Amino acid sequence: MRATVAAAVSLVLPAVCALQGLPIPFGKLAQQSSSTARLLSRAAADATYPEYNLSVPIDHFHNESMYEPHSDDTFNLRYWFDAQYYKPGGPVFVLGAGETSGEGRLPFLQKGIVHQVAKATNGIGVILEHRYYGSSVPTPDFETENLRFLTTEQALADTAYFAKNVQFEGLEDVDFSPDKVPWIAYGGSYAGAFVAFLRIVYPDVFFAAISSSGVPAAIWDYWEYYEAARLFGPGECGETQGKLINVVDNILMNKENAEYVDTLKQLFGMGHISNDADFAASVAGDISALQSYNWDPAISTDAFFRYCETISSDENMYPDLEEKRATVEELLTAAGYEEQLDPLVDRMLNFVGYQRPNTAAAAAQSKDDYETTSDSLFYAQADLSQTWRLWPYQVCTEWGFLQTGSGVPDDILPMVSRLVDLEYSTEICRSAFNISEPADTDRINKFGGFDASYPRLAWLDGEWDPWRAAGVHALSQDKRESTPSEPLILIDDAVHHWDENGVFCNETRPGVPPRAVKDAQRAIRSFVKAWLEEW
Repeated sequence: MRATVAAAVSLVLPAVCALQGLPIPFGKLAQQSSSTARLLSRAAADATYPEYNLSVPIDHFHNESMYEPHSDDTFNLRYWFDAQYYKPGGPVFVLGAGETSGEGRLPFLQKGIVHQVAKATNGIGVILEHRYYGSSVPTPDFETENLRFLTTEQALADTAYFAKNVQFEGLEDVDFSPDKVPWIAYGGSYAGAFVAFLRIVYPDVFFAAISSSGVPAAIWDYWEYYEAARLFGPGECGETQGKLINVVDNILMNKENAEYVDTLKQLFGMGHISNDADFAASVAGDISALQSYNWDPAISTDAFFRYCETISSDENMYPDLEEKRATVEELLTAAGYEEQLDPLVDRMLNFVGYQRPNTAAAAAQSKDDYETTSDSLFYAQADLSQTWRLWPYQVCTEWGFLQTGSGVPDDILPMVSRLVDLEYSTEICRSAFNISEPADTDRINKFGGFDASYPRLAWLDGEWDPWRAAGVHALSQDKRESTPSEPLILIDDAVHHWDENGVFCNETRPGVPPRAVKDAQRAIRSFVKAWLEEW
C-alpha cells in the first residue's frame, strides 16, 4: 500500500471501519467504489438482522443559508436492532455507523461492544446508518450541490430525530422516547467524535455517550497522523523510514540533484511517472498500515510490521536487486548519506524491493494513471455509485485531516515525502467539488475540539493509534483526569477503536482478545451500569 493509497477513503469492508484522510489517487477511488458494492453485497447476504428504515427530514436547519435551496423532503435512514436481551426499563444503546455502510458495523451488534453492553444492561442494541452512506441516501446523485446536506450537524440532528421518533418492531407498545428511556450513544473514529457531539449538543436526548478513538479536533494539516508510526513502530522502523524518505526528498527537491531524478524513479520501476509529487507519495511503503492492525484476526493486517521488519533489516532481502547496489550507493551519496552507506544501502534495497512490482505482469502495468491525483473526467462522475465522493467532501468542507509530509517540523524527518503538501493533497477538493479554500474546521471545533467534555461522556483511545493526535489523549495535550462521570481509558499497545470488536465464546484463545481490550470492555460495562443508576 503506497502513501497515497494508504490515505484512501475507508468505505470498503473490513478496512472501511477506520477514518481516513487525503490525498487520494483517483485509481484507488475507482477501485474502492467497485469493491464497496461487491463486499457490501456479501455482507448483506450474511446478515442475521433485518434492516429497517425511519423517514427523517433531509434539512433540519431551514434558517441556515448554507443549505439553500432548502428541502422539505424526507429520506429513509436505515437501522438494525437486537432486542434479545431487552427487559422493561433497559436502555437503548445505539452505535453510530459513521462514514461507511451500516452493514459493516453489524458484527458489533452480533458479538462486539453493542452486544456486550446490551446484554449487561438488559437493553436494546442498535446500529444506525449515517446520512448519505449505505442506503441512507437523501439525494438522486452525489453532485456537489446535492452534497450540501452532508454535514455533521445535519447527521447529528438525524440521530436526535431518530431517538425521538423510532418504534421498534415487536415493541410498539413500549415508549422509547428519551424522556422515558436512557439513550446511550457509542461510536468509533469519526463516529467516536460524532457521538461525543451528540451528548454535547443534545444532552436531553442522549443520556450518555462513549467515544472510541474519537477525533473531536478537526485539523486541516494533520501531519501528526504518521507520528504514531514514527514513535511506536518496532525497532528502528521510524528512524529508517525517515531517512529513506529524506533520500527521496533530497533527490527530488534539490535542484543540484536533478540528474538523479530519473535514476531514482527507474530504481522503483516507476520511470514513467512524470509528476514528482505523485512518485514521492507512491513510495512511502506500508508506513500507514499501522491503522489497519487489529487484535481481531478477521479484520487485521500485519503489513505494517512486515514492512518495518523488511526496511530495518541490515541484509538485502531481494537478491535480484543486488545489481542495483552501486546505483543505490550513488543515490545515497548524492542525498547526503555517504557516511551511512552501511546499513542504509541494504535498507534502501529492501525499501525498493518491498514496493517494486515483482512480476512481469505487474511491471508491465502502467501506474501513472493509478498513482496520480489528477483526472478531471474521473472527478466529474457523481452518480450514486461514486461513493468515493462522500467522505472526501466532508474532509474538504469541515474536517480537514490532510496527511501531509510538508507540515512536519524541520527537526523531524517525515514518514512521507514533503512533496505531499497542502496543494497536492487538496487536488480532489478542487477537481471534484470546486472547493479551493481550506475546510471550515470551526464548524466542528465549536463543539470543543481537544477540550470537548460533558458529564457521562467517556473517551477511549489506543496508545498506538495514528488518530490519537486528534483526540483527548493526544500527546500534545495536557493529561486529563479520568473521573466516574468522564472516564478516560488509554488502551496499551492498541490501535484504532480496539474496544469495538468482539468474538464469539468459541473464538476466544490466549491473547484474543488481549487483556487490555478485555479490561477496557469490562470498564465500559461497569461505568455504563453506574451511569444508569443516575437515571
